[in-house]
Amino acid sequence: MANFCLEQPMNMIPRIALAGLTLVATVLSAPAQGKGKDVDPFDVGDSLPGPEDPRPKMLRVQVEFVDVAHSTLTALLSDEKLDSDTKIRNKITELIKNDEARILETQIAVANPGQKATTESIEEYIYPTEYEPAELPNEINVTLEGKEKIGRDLATGPTPTAFETRNLGSTLEIEPALSHDHKIVELRFAPEIVRHVRNEPWATWKNERGKSDITMPVMFTMRVSTGVTVEVGAYRLAAALSPMGKDGYPDFDRKAMVFVKCDVIPVGATPAKKP
Repeated sequence: MANFCLEQPMNMIPRIALAGLTLVATVLSAPAQGKGKDVDPFDVGDSLPGPEDPRPKMLRVQVEFVDVAHSTLTALLSDEKLDSDTKIRNKITELIKNDEARILETQIAVANPGQKATTESIEEYIYPTEYEPAELPNEINVTLEGKEKIGRDLATGPTPTAFETRNLGSTLEIEPALSHDHKIVELRFAPEIVRHVRNEPWATWKNERGKSDITMPVMFTMRVSTGVTVEVGAYRLAAALSPMGKDGYPDFDRKAMVFVKCDVIPVGATPAKKP
C-alpha cells in the first residue's frame, strides 16, 4: 500500500504570500471610477434589472378581467396585425376609451420568485347546509282562548344545524418563478371572481309563528387555474370566460378576457441614471 504526500518547497511560500498581499493591497487602494468617490454598488445605469443587477428581485403579477362583446373577441384574435397578446391588450385600451370594452376587475400581487402569494377582496357569506326537520309536540290537541289548535300549528319549523362559508368577491393565488436571465416568468396562478346571485327555495314552511323556508344560495363564478410562460413586461391572454348576465346566468354574447403581466421589481436603492 503506497502513501502519497505533496510537499511545498519552502522557498516558494514567501513568494506566494507576497503576491497575495500585493493583490489585496491593489484591490483596496483602487480609486473610485469616474466620480472621484466611493462607487454605489446599486448604480447600474439605465439598464433593465437583469442578472447583473445586484439588488434582490421580486415579481409583480397583474391580472385583468376585460369585458368585450363576443364578436369583438373574435375580431381581435383574427386580426393578423395583432400578432402578440401585448398588441391585443393595447387595442383593448382604445376600445375602453370608446366604451366598447370595460375592465371588470384588476388583481395585483407581489411575491418572491418561487414563493406563493394570495390576495383577497371578499365578503364571507355564511349559509346553512343541513337542517333538522320540523317537529311535532307529543300532545297535539290543545285548547287556547276557546280555539282548538291542531298539530300543524304547534309544530316547530326546520332548524339549521350545519353551515358553510363562501368567499364572495375577488381572489388571486400566484406562484411565479424567474428564469436565470430574468427575461421569462413561469407562472402558476388562479384568479377567481364569485358573485351571489340569489337564494333558491327548496322547501317552504309557514305558520302563525312565522316562516322557516329551506333555501340554498346560487353563486356565479369565473375561475382560471393554469400555468403560463410570460415574457417580463409583456401581456399574455390566459383565458376567455363568459361573464354574468343581468339574469345571473352566463352571458354567452359577451366574453371576459383574462390578461396577465409580470414585472421584475428590484428591491433597494433606485439605480442612479448615467449622465
